[in-house]
Formats: sequence, structure tokens, C-alpha cells
Amino acid sequence: MKTLPLLLILFSTALAIGQEKKICISIDDVPAVKYNSKNRNLDKEITLKLIKTFKEYSIPAIGFVNEKKLYKKGKLDSTKLELLHLWLKNGCDLGNHTYSHFDYNNVPESDYFKDIIDGQEVTKPLLNEYGKTIKYFRHPYLHTGSDSLKAIKLQEFLSENGYTSCPVTIDNDDYLFAKAYHIALTKNDNSMAATIAENYIDYMEKILLLFERKSTEVFGKNIAQSLLIHASLLNADYLDELAMLYKKHGYTFVSQEEVLNQKEYATEINTYSSRGLSWIYRRGMSLGKGDDIMSESIDVPDAIIQYAKE
Repeated sequence: MKTLPLLLILFSTALAIGQEKKICISIDDVPAVKYNSKNRNLDKEITLKLIKTFKEYSIPAIGFVNEKKLYKKGKLDSTKLELLHLWLKNGCDLGNHTYSHFDYNNVPESDYFKDIIDGQEVTKPLLNEYGKTIKYFRHPYLHTGSDSLKAIKLQEFLSENGYTSCPVTIDNDDYLFAKAYHIALTKNDNSMAATIAENYIDYMEKILLLFERKSTEVFGKNIAQSLLIHASLLNADYLDELAMLYKKHGYTFVSQEEVLNQKEYATEINTYSSRGLSWIYRRGMSLGKGDDIMSESIDVPDAIIQYAKE
């Protein structure tokens, strides 16, 4: 009988090894995060590089659009609109990330709800041109409502307007690396830029493994993951290395729809916070784990944080 526990362990290990790993790549702040760069072609460069990697690795990516970025001096910029066309022409999807990237914690509900509607004025008819509908929404800062009343009001508004919320499991601070990378390139310090990128890939691998562990802790298995990164030059230049990283860890790339069809994303959330949290953490807190679920963290190196402040 002493062999029974060993057999159970071996069986559980075999199941884990055989479990299919899935990940959705979602890109926020489309068409691009430029950090006030004076390079007029930077947003096109970022878009083309991202799409090249999507195609190379068969990534059914989704980009969440801030439509304010599409305007120049109050007028729709046709060159920015063409960037959205490029996403759709190449088989990607687009979602609503509000017009102005308002923080739901800090603005009146009426202003926030109007900003959601304003954020679909261009994207909605554009999606229709490609036989698609606008149905996915990503909360800026992952702020979904600091209390139950605010959260329910927002969710009801989204549902009434045909939107599905798109939570994130693999939350991270890619923007700090992206800002530091931008600064390094602005200084023509290619060596520093390469060092920042190397640190970024290492950080993202540690983040992946962290949320795999937390997923198992909360759900009893590694669920289909949803990654949030931003439309920055750093990610445009190094998305291929990120893609190789996820493939190395056994992941296949799936759409936003496939991820949201997983039963874990329909589980009840009954705790609320002013913080932007991973869906895994939110579910763990709803199970009574409290902030202990977030006791382990992967920190951005201090040198990167300081460099990003320059």
C-alpha cells in the first residue's frame, strides 16, 4: 500500500505534463505608446513589427484601442486609422479601451460611461467592415470598481452595450521597461537598450512562472492565461523573444474568445478593490485568501525604475 501515494504523484505529474497550455496575447493602448517621441513614423513602425511577429508565430492577438490617439488637432488622422486597418487586414481583433484612458476610480461614472461610447465611434464601424463586431472591453489600469456598487454599475453598462469584460491573468509592469528602453534609444545608447530588453525578458519569464503557480493555487491547475502588454517599441522589438519564451514553456497562442470561453473566467468575483489586479488574484480573494494570495511578487529592478524616471 505504500506505493499508492507514489502512483498518485506520478499520475498527477503525468496529467500536468499532458495539460495543454494556452495564452492570449492582448495589446493595450493601440495604436501605439510613443512617450512623446518626435518620430512621426514610430506608431507605424510599432504596428508593423507587432503584426510581423503575430504572423510569424500564428498569434491571434487582440489590440485594445484608445481612440483619442487616432486624432490630431481634433481631426481623425487617416494615417492612424490605417494602422487599425493593418490589425484587421492581418487577422487580428480590436477591442475598446475607452477614448481617453480614464481611470474609473477618479472620474464620475457618467463621464466614464460616455468615454466608453466615445471609444467605439471609429472602431465599431471599422470592425463591421471586416465582418466583425465590437464586443470586448479592457478596463484602463484594470480598475473595475472600488466597491460592489461601482463594479455592478459598470458591468451592467457594459452588458447593456454588448461588451464582454476582458480580465488579465498575467499582469506586469512592462511599461516601466518600455519607458526606460525609449529613453535609452533617445540617447542613442544601444548597449543600455539591449541590457534593458534582456532584463525585460528575464522579468517576464519570472512573471509567467509566478502566475502559473498562483493559478494552480487558486484553480487547482494552470488555466488559459491572458497576457497584458502595451503597444510600445520595446514590445514591438522583442515580441518575438516573448513568443519564443511562451513556446518554450509549452504554450499555444489562442484568441481572446477562446480564453474567455474557459469556465474559470465565469467564476464568481465577490470582492472589490481600488487596485488593478490579476483575475487570478481577484478570484483568490473571492475564495477568502485575502491579500495573502499576493504575498509573492516579482519586482522590476531598481535600476530600471530609476532609469525610467529620467
